[in-house]
Amino acid sequence: MRDATLPVVLIAGGLAMLGWNYGWIPDWNTLVAIALVVAGVAIMVLDGLTKKSLVAGPVLIAMGIGWYGYFDLGWRSRLIIPLLMIFAGLMMLVARFAPLPDSKENGILAPRDR
Repeated sequence: MRDATLPVVLIAGGLAMLGWNYGWIPDWNTLVAIALVVAGVAIMVLDGLTKKSLVAGPVLIAMGIGWYGYFDLGWRSRLIIPLLMIFAGLMMLVARFAPLPDSKENGILAPRDR
């Protein structure tokens, strides 16, 4: 598996829809926010600490926080969207200059073949 981003997002989205359709989860927006945060953490765990996961994981977590803030706390989109853009750009710059591997094979937290 080259990159776990898409599979993790698909699993999180599928679980969110399944829970909503069967009435297991009462609030859709809270579920989506939790799914985004869990997907961000899962990317960092499954891919290890690489340049890609350093951007994708925290940005998904920030999106989950922004989603929750918008729908449950009343934050305005004119605040959330620029902050997410700034955060994503900062994470891209950090990843560019961080001494991290590009791929999972050499990731810090990636499992080693024994």
